Amino acid sequence: MSDPPLIRVVIVDKHSLSRQAMKAALGDTDDLGIVGEASRAVEALALCRNVHPDVAIVSAGAGNGEELRATESISKNIPACKVLMLTDDEDDRLLVNSVQAGASGYLSHESPLSDLIEAVRALHRGEVLIPPRMLSRLLTTLVYRRKDQDDALRKAARLTSREREVLAILAAGGNNNKIAEALVISPQTARTHVRNLLIKLELHSRLEAAAFATKIDLVERSQGGQVLAPPGSSRSSLV
Repeated sequence: MSDPPLIRVVIVDKHSLSRQAMKAALGDTDDLGIVGEASRAVEALALCRNVHPDVAIVSAGAGNGEELRATESISKNIPACKVLMLTDDEDDRLLVNSVQAGASGYLSHESPLSDLIEAVRALHRGEVLIPPRMLSRLLTTLVYRRKDQDDALRKAARLTSREREVLAILAAGGNNNKIAEALVISPQTARTHVRNLLIKLELHSRLEAAAFATKIDLVERSQGGQVLAPPGSSRSSLV
């Protein structure tokens, strides 16, 4: 009878000692095999593309926030690879962001190595691993975030294509003169467009409008849609 195939694992952690400890623990099992490691989160996607792991262990301290982008990149480009996020503490915001980025598991660095081994096996079986004491808060936050995103998209749908162009210029720091120049309209018409879009979006200032544009951009990106872009840019504007 042939041996079961190894679960292929990569480790992304900036601390050499942590990587060595995890390699020793996982390598001492019969069903787990370390096929690659990286000290920086920005290297994670290229590493995974080269070695085709089943599970990627990504430390939240691997790259000053880059670990979330790495998790999202791995999840989108190599969906067969499950991401296990390791953190220094139980951070609700990081948990939510990790799940939304595509992580399938979340584990504290304080956990024993035996828990790490079982977590890797669980993710490979297709399970989702969330600390039970954090699950309720996670679900509540995800529901509210979804409602907030839906509300933002609903408001954005009120805008005309020209108002969306104005909003994109506002987000890029443009004033009435910049808007007028970019859209070949008068400054007075630019002011009218700004006033109208503020009313439609239920906002009170240009700064709020710029923040809203950033939110819509991120929401549209996460859903694979078009994003706001000033006229003449390389990005497609919303229609």
